Amino acid sequence: MPSNSSHFSTSSPAPHRPHRPRRAARAAALALGLALAAALTGCAADSRPPAAAGPTVSMNVSASASAVDSRERLTVDGGTREYLLHRPAAGGSGPRPLLIAFHGRGADAEHLRKQSGLDRAAEARGMLLVYPEALGKAWGAGAAPNSRRPDPDADVRFTEALIAEMVRTGRADPHRVYVAGFSNGGSMALRMAAQRPDLVAGAASVSGELPTGAAAVKPTGPVPVLIVYGAEDPVRPLAGLPDPGPAAPGEEPITATMSARESAEAFATAAGAGGPAEEGKPGYDSVTWHPGPAGAAVRLLVMHGAGHTWPGSATPPPAGFGSVSTALDATGTLLDFLSAQKR
Repeated sequence: MPSNSSHFSTSSPAPHRPHRPRRAARAAALALGLALAAALTGCAADSRPPAAAGPTVSMNVSASASAVDSRERLTVDGGTREYLLHRPAAGGSGPRPLLIAFHGRGADAEHLRKQSGLDRAAEARGMLLVYPEALGKAWGAGAAPNSRRPDPDADVRFTEALIAEMVRTGRADPHRVYVAGFSNGGSMALRMAAQRPDLVAGAASVSGELPTGAAAVKPTGPVPVLIVYGAEDPVRPLAGLPDPGPAAPGEEPITATMSARESAEAFATAAGAGGPAEEGKPGYDSVTWHPGPAGAAVRLLVMHGAGHTWPGSATPPPAGFGSVSTALDATGTLLDFLSAQKR
């Protein structure tokens, strides 16, 4: 998969956060657009609902453990889920930092690989990458059931099972587990950070916000979070989508979302972070809530003139999604931010 070929200036990473105490572990998702969702991959999204919840999670991994890239399978809740795995070719065989990267609605794991260029950038940092595949090409980023998704927690359990498998097999460091994603996948990453703060050391969302309304997801503990957003996003507006309206026939209902700033503020409040410091940069605005006692920084980067796109991407977006910002490389920026965090 090609990475971004151009060079971009990146924002400075958040300061290193020391090991912080965590509470015991506890037991958002808008479409890329009604008619536009199918354009992301050239096909309509499958409308199958997630597998029903079960009392146990079993795991059965396939593919060669020695391969740098592999497609693997995991048995969760009695059903089979798939994911792409990218392992760095060098740097030893011990536990590595792990990044779970969620694709957008209507897309798939391979599309996110091409869109983000994460493979090469993560490999340079010695990170293990997992790209999970969503059921029906959409993530259950909201906390309420709907007609197409009767079990809203299935994807949370799938992600937990993925992390557990990577840790169990000695491939991932449990103290350096990160989540990131684009659009609906970005909202899924924020949901994991909000509901599993004792599992996730950091989260990053590109064009994804926290769900609100009946499917609201609220942060329950301190987690470092970075949100990157286009100021002119026509699909998932910067100001949020409190009333998304009905979905297209056959599509999963669209989840209402709060604004990008409100999403960041929710994590800042949960982390006990300090007040926001705002700064204008060439091509984007930066807002940082400096770490509080828990050591969790929260950042929001708003890209001038950008749409529902991945800043710095070399992959052209679908028609109607707006412009791609070249003011910074979102991939390097979010990896620098995440790799500075440790649980």
